[in-house]
Amino acid sequence: MRIYLALIIAILLYGCAKDNNIEKNINAVPIAVKILRFDKLFGTAHLNDLPNLKRSYPSFFPKQFHDTIWEMKMNDSLTQQLYVEVMKKYPSKDKLKVDLEDLFRHIEYYFPNFTTPNVVTANSDVDYRNKIFLSDNMLVISLDNYLGSDHFFYEGIPNYVVENMKESQIISDVASIYSKLYTPKIQSRTFLAQMIYYGRILYLKDLWLTNASDEVKIGYSQEKLKWIQENETQVWRNFVENEYLYSTNPKLVSRFINPAPFSKFYLEIDNESPGMVGRYIGWQIVKSYMDKNNVSLDKLLTLSEEEIFNQSKYKPKK
Repeated sequence: MRIYLALIIAILLYGCAKDNNIEKNINAVPIAVKILRFDKLFGTAHLNDLPNLKRSYPSFFPKQFHDTIWEMKMNDSLTQQLYVEVMKKYPSKDKLKVDLEDLFRHIEYYFPNFTTPNVVTANSDVDYRNKIFLSDNMLVISLDNYLGSDHFFYEGIPNYVVENMKESQIISDVASIYSKLYTPKIQSRTFLAQMIYYGRILYLKDLWLTNASDEVKIGYSQEKLKWIQENETQVWRNFVENEYLYSTNPKLVSRFINPAPFSKFYLEIDNESPGMVGRYIGWQIVKSYMDKNNVSLDKLLTLSEEEIFNQSKYKPKK
C-alpha cells in the first residue's frame, strides 16, 4: 500500500514539474503586442479629421460607403454614448496587452509558425454576432461587446448571449478564433465528428488559457457547468440510446452543438440544461484520448474523429 501511494505521489510530482517547465519555456517566448485604439481615434474625431482617418486606416472605411455615412455616425448620439461607455470600461489597453501577449506566447510555443497579429480595438454598434474577427493578420476586437452582462446597452439581447458579453470572455473568444485556424475541418458529417471538432478546439484552449476556468473556456456560467458535470452520464446515455453518434441529421447540430439557451432533448430536463452540451461531451472525449494515449498534439489534430473516439475509451464521469 505504501509503495502504491509513493508511486502515485511520484507521478503527480513529475506531472507538476513537467507542467512548470513547459510554462517556464512559454514565458521565455518573445512576444510584443501593439494595440491600436481605433475606437478612441474615431470617438474623438471631428468631421474635418475624416479625410486623414480614411487615408491612415482605409480598412475601416469601405469604398462603397459615402462620407455622409461616417459623418452621420460621428454625430450620432448613440454612437457617442457607446464610445463613452467603452472608455469608462476600458480607459487603458494595458491589461488587454498583457493578456494577449500571454495567449500569443502559448500559441507560438505549440505552433511556431504563428505570427503575432496587428491588434485593433473598435466599436461595432454592439454587433454581438461578430465580436472579434481576424483578417490578413489584423485582429479586430469590438470592445463594445464586452461591457458587462448587466450593461443597459444589451437590453433585448438573449440572456444566453449577454452572459458572455463581459471582459473575462475577450481572451477566450480570441483563443477560439485561433483554435479554429489550427483545428482541421470536419472530415465527416456525423454528430460525433461535430462533437470532436469542438472538443479539439476546447482542448487547444486548455493548453493556451492555463489560468482560465472551464466556464470561461466554453462560455458557461458556474450553474451551467455544474449541470453538465452532474448530468454527463445521462446526456451521453441519451446520445447513445437514440443512435445520434453516427447520425448525419443536421438538426442535431442546432439541438446540441450551436449556442442556445438550452439543449433540446425533448424531455423535461430541457429548460434546466445549458446549450452546447455536445461541445462539452466532445471536449471530454478529446481529453480522455490525450490522457490515455502518449501522442503529440500534431497527432491529435491529424487523426480522424472516429479514431480519436475509438482510442479515447471515453466513459462519462459519474
